[in-house]
Amino acid sequence: MTSAVLEEALKKAALAWVSVGDGPALGLWCMPLEGSLILVTGPGEQSAPGLAEAATATVRLRGDTGGLIVVSDMTVTRLAPGSEEWETIAPQLAQKRLNATGTFGELVTRWAAAGCAVVRLTPSEPDVPVTAPNLPADSGADTPRETPARNETRRPFRLHRVRKP
Repeated sequence: MTSAVLEEALKKAALAWVSVGDGPALGLWCMPLEGSLILVTGPGEQSAPGLAEAATATVRLRGDTGGLIVVSDMTVTRLAPGSEEWETIAPQLAQKRLNATGTFGELVTRWAAAGCAVVRLTPSEPDVPVTAPNLPADSGADTPRETPARNETRRPFRLHRVRKP
């Protein structure tokens, strides 16, 4: 039996912070469905390294005000292309996918052909989710990772001299 806070957060979730093992938490868009979260990851979709192969993941969900309200360990289940679950859930997920090219059917076919993983995150049964007042006191923010995409900024060009007041 899950807590009422977790059930309500799952119903309203559009974004979840998901971490696998000791990895960083990644903000992933998701679709709530029957007390679980459905998301897609893979080529051409959002990146979630290791999620499709993991057995469990830690999920952080926010409330109406945008702050963290619940942290829960969830069971990860990968849906197999062609299975009955895939045939019912993948088209629903494709309809929620923004800015996708092609029809919903073409998108689902591309997911299956490209090896994308459609994943279901379900609250673990013995797990008791962490809610207020037991939430972590720190922000949970991680230090920025090094990236080659950083550009050094130059001082702006001034055509005329600027007088100091």
